[in-house]
Amino acid sequence: MDQLQNLQSLGLTLPSPAYIFGAVLFGIIGYAAWRYGKKSSLVYTKWIGMALMLYPYAISKTWQLYAVGGALCVGLYFFRE
Repeated sequence: MDQLQNLQSLGLTLPSPAYIFGAVLFGIIGYAAWRYGKKSSLVYTKWIGMALMLYPYAISKTWQLYAVGGALCVGLYFFRE
């Protein structure tokens, strides 16, 4: 327990369950989009899928995770063929 407090004093915190759920959900959607885009030779679908898989590593706030993930999913819907 003392190690957890030491990490928190350094500014490191554990993600919430909602963040973990969102990261896994958007990662699965991204992987499916990437596979579909690669198989169908759809460039936008493939790159949006890649972005869905990788952006949770760059975002630390839960509301930002869901906002960016939702926007990328909307983009995936509009760029489908």
